[in-house]
Amino acid sequence: MDIKALFDITYGLYVVSARNGEIINGQIANTVFQVTAEPINVAVCINKQNYTHELIEKSGRFGVSILTQDTPMELIGLFGFNCGRNVNKFEKVKFKNAAGGSPVLTEYCIGYLECDLRQKLDVGTHTIFIGVLSDAEVLKKDKPLTYAYYHEVKKGTAPKTAPTYRGPDIEITKATEEQKNIQKYRCPICGYIYDPEVGDIDHNIKPGTKFEELPSDWRCPICTAYKSSFIKI
Repeated sequence: MDIKALFDITYGLYVVSARNGEIINGQIANTVFQVTAEPINVAVCINKQNYTHELIEKSGRFGVSILTQDTPMELIGLFGFNCGRNVNKFEKVKFKNAAGGSPVLTEYCIGYLECDLRQKLDVGTHTIFIGVLSDAEVLKKDKPLTYAYYHEVKKGTAPKTAPTYRGPDIEITKATEEQKNIQKYRCPICGYIYDPEVGDIDHNIKPGTKFEELPSDWRCPICTAYKSSFIKI
């Protein structure tokens, strides 16, 4: 069986959020989809270990922020590689509360949805939450951030709790197969791969910049790990 066939399934990239009283949290998710048109039901898939999972179950509601293509890696790293039990992820970002109280982004966000939980489906490591749409707003017209763009252009990776996590060996094999002659480096914390052909546009590192030429104070654009910790692949 060749699981690489799964790589061609398309996804977006979103922040799924929830509120329980004064506690708010959100996480990066790629599995968000509309289930029905009448009534409008939306589903999200969340790992059971994640704090957002706990808050959705307690509150019976969830929000979805649709990210723009130019969303900086720091924001993705904040919501994708940090635990809300230890970090207030919304402390340093612009957001507002949807009609039902779910926190939703107002920056790097095309629009948002808020849904009242109606059903949940246990699928092993994850739960699929299905909610009826209760609030929605378009904030601006822009290109949405797709999972393919995140991987192929931004060179981002998925955390181990993601439903589409491929494992570091598959990520590295895929990268080296595509560009065998380009020396790349991988972050041991989040799996981000620095590709000299792409650079790090968010931090003014131009395409064509070798890893050795990066400033000594350069850090992983996702999890801020030090340059010295990167591993050659």
